Amino acid sequence: MKLLLLSKLRLLFILPIAFLFTNDATAQLDPAKADSFYNFIKNNPTRSAVYITRNDTVIARLNENKMMPLASTVTILVAVEFAQQSTHEMINENAFVPLSDLEKFYIPLIDSASYNSWLDYAKANKEIKDGSIKLVDIARGMILFGSYTIADYLMDLLGFDAVKENIATFKLKQHTAVYPFAGSLFTYHIPKKSSEDKLLKSLAKYSDKKYSMEAYYNHLDIKQDSTFKETFRADKFTPRLMKMWNDNLPSSTAKEYVTIASALNNREVIDEDAYFPIGEILEIPMEKKENQRLYKHFGKKIGKTPYILTWVFYLTQKDGTRFDAAIFLNDLAPAEERKLEDWQPAFEAQFLSDPVFRNKVRF
Repeated sequence: MKLLLLSKLRLLFILPIAFLFTNDATAQLDPAKADSFYNFIKNNPTRSAVYITRNDTVIARLNENKMMPLASTVTILVAVEFAQQSTHEMINENAFVPLSDLEKFYIPLIDSASYNSWLDYAKANKEIKDGSIKLVDIARGMILFGSYTIADYLMDLLGFDAVKENIATFKLKQHTAVYPFAGSLFTYHIPKKSSEDKLLKSLAKYSDKKYSMEAYYNHLDIKQDSTFKETFRADKFTPRLMKMWNDNLPSSTAKEYVTIASALNNREVIDEDAYFPIGEILEIPMEKKENQRLYKHFGKKIGKTPYILTWVFYLTQKDGTRFDAAIFLNDLAPAEERKLEDWQPAFEAQFLSDPVFRNKVRF
């Protein structure tokens, strides 16, 4: 039974990574897949939230004020804080950090696919030297691969309160607490002489503050005691517990994240000098020559779990036309999430390059 559950967990957490590098205007057009992504949203409005603007004019909206779990898309706030602290020389983005510093927060199985895919990428690009890697490459890895291990390391380095302050910086009114991902997993330990049902009922009564503080205290235990994380029992992290963990991830709305995207697109709100590291971390699509020809800047972040797919992007075309967008999908079955991952690059490419398709995207 234990082996069967672990096998199911492995299937849930083996997440394709390659699409992160291809889903932009240079991706091959596939109208059928683009339509599939669009039709899923249209046919599943209660599980979808959309907010898209063109030059600050809303061109598509659906449940834009509905609170939805963000998955790793919340790390846009971490990237912003990283850029600010780098600009103010509070951190040195070119400093090398031992990989062992990150691995303190690594939970096998739960983050295996994302973290190990990042390591493979870093090795292939010769970013690792003598077991260490630059801070800026760590931050880029967080955005590219959605690794919770990297996010926890960077939030610990930058300060959880500093990251949370960016909610106020962007004047977001709807956003739950930002907390350490690995630490939150330990909240799902079933106490002795208790049961899964009792734990689920207990957690359902937690306030946002209580939940985030418990995750933070667990984070401190992980950081200070190398044996603590070994107490996590992946075989006891059942699909029901996993679903509640997903539902309790930091949440916000599509409209709020377009507020962030618009500020970044317009080079507003944060320090002007901070947009150089923002470019390094969030605007990785601009490293493609074709995108350099088409856009002044183009940034994005995709977050995903077996039950969630979130996607935020912003871009300014060479003629000055601006697009800001957030599409959040939740309560997915794992098979649905995998299909949506497959369709998303085609939707993005079609949306950015085909005005007829773009005009069809209305809800």
